Amino acid sequence: MTSTTTATTRAGRTLALASLGFFLITLDILIVNVALTRIGRDLGGSTSGLQWVIDAYTLMFASLLLFAGNLSDRIGAKKALGWGIAGFLVASIGCAVAPSLGVLIAARVVQGSAAAIMLPASMALIREAYQDAKERAHALGIWAVGGAVAGAVGPVLGGALTTLDWRLVFAINLPVCVVMLVLLRSVQKSAARPTPFDWGGQIAALATLGGLVFGLIEGGSLGFGSPLVIGAFIVGAAGLVVFLVIQGRIRHPMMPLPLFRPRGMRIALLVGFAFMVGNFGTVFVNSLYLQQHLGMTPLLAGLVFLPSAAFAVTGNIISGTLANRYGARVPVVFGLLTMVTGLVILVLTAPLGSPWPILVGSIFTGAGGSVAMPPVTSVVLASVPAERSGTASAVFNTFRQVGGAVAIAVFGVLIADRTHFVAGMQTSFIVAGTVILAAAIAAVFIRPATENTRPTS
Repeated sequence: MTSTTTATTRAGRTLALASLGFFLITLDILIVNVALTRIGRDLGGSTSGLQWVIDAYTLMFASLLLFAGNLSDRIGAKKALGWGIAGFLVASIGCAVAPSLGVLIAARVVQGSAAAIMLPASMALIREAYQDAKERAHALGIWAVGGAVAGAVGPVLGGALTTLDWRLVFAINLPVCVVMLVLLRSVQKSAARPTPFDWGGQIAALATLGGLVFGLIEGGSLGFGSPLVIGAFIVGAAGLVVFLVIQGRIRHPMMPLPLFRPRGMRIALLVGFAFMVGNFGTVFVNSLYLQQHLGMTPLLAGLVFLPSAAFAVTGNIISGTLANRYGARVPVVFGLLTMVTGLVILVLTAPLGSPWPILVGSIFTGAGGSVAMPPVTSVVLASVPAERSGTASAVFNTFRQVGGAVAIAVFGVLIADRTHFVAGMQTSFIVAGTVILAAAIAAVFIRPATENTRPTS
C-alpha cells in the first residue's frame, strides 16, 4: 500500500469518526424533543422543567466549547475526542436510568459537557486530515451529513423508542460510542500545543450564558419582574463584561479577540447563531405543537420531520460542490433565504391545525440550512491558521449553541400559555425568520475564501 493510499484511508477513517461524533451530538438534542411529553408524564415537571432537559445540554455545550477548543489545541484533537466520547458514554447511562427529572437534568449537564469536548476536536481532526481547501470543503459537507442524518432519524427514532420507553432514547447512544472508540484507535496522533488554560474566562463564560438562559427560561414561569430572574440577568451581564475584559488582557485567552478581525469570521458567527435559532428552535416548538396541540403520538410526530431531514441530507452532500463552483456566498445566501421561506409557510399555516404544513415548511428550513452551513464552516476554518482550528471551531459552535439555547428559552416562554399556543408559535417563527433574514443580508458580503496564514494571537 502506497503512502498516498495509506493517507487517504486514514483520512477517510478520520472523517467517518468525526461524522459519527457530529451525528451523536446532534441526535441527543433532536431525539429528546419528541420524548419530552412522555418524560414529563413519567417524571413530572412544568414546561420550564422540560425546557431544562434540552437547555441543560445546550447550555453546558455552549458554555464549555471555548474551553474545549483550547483543550483540543493543548492536548491534541485525538486525545480530546477520546475524553469526550468516554464522558458522553457515562452520561448517557445516567440519563437512561434517571429516577427523577432533577437527576435527568444533572446527567444532561454532564452529557452536554462531553459533547462540547467532542465537537471542536472532530472539526480539528478534519482540518488535520484534509490540507487542501477543496477537499476539506467536500469533507465538511460529508461531516455535516452526520448532523443531517441525525435530523433524519432523530425525531422518527425518538418517536419509535419513546413509544416503547423514553429511556431508550439515551440508551441508543451506547453502541455508537463504542464504535467511535474503536475507530479512534486508527486515527493518527494529533499534535499538541501546550498553553495555559483561561480559568477566569471560563468561569465568566459560564456566568454569562447561565445567567442569560436561566433568566429567559424561569422568566416565563416566575415572571420577568421576579427578583430571581432579574438577578440572573444581572449576573449574565456582569459575566459578559468580565469575560471581555479578561479576553482582552491576558496572554492566553480562551477566545482570542483577533479571531474576530476577518470579516468572513464575523459573518459566519452571525449565520451560525441564526441557523440554530431557526433550526433547533422550530423543531422544539413544532414537536410540542404536534403532540400537545394536535394530540399526535411521538412516532407520528417524528415522521412529520422525516422528509425535511431527507432533503437536509441531500443539501449537505451537494453543498461542497456548490461552494467549490460558486464560492461560499451563493450557497449561504440561497440556503438562508430558503429557510426564511419555510418559516413564512409555518407562520401563515399555523392556525390550520394540520401537520401537513409543518411537514412542508420543515422541508424548506431543513434543506436551506443544510446547504448554507458547510460553506460557512469552511469560511471559519479558512480564516485561521491550522494551529488555531480547534479554537476557531469552538468559537463558531459556541455562537451556534447559544443561538439554539436562547431560541428554546425564548420560544418556550412564548408558547407556555396553552390557550394562546398558536399565537406564540407564530411569534416564535417570525422572530426566527427575522434573525435568519438579517444573517442572509450579512452573508452577501462574504468574500472569496483564502487561506489565512497570519497569526491570530
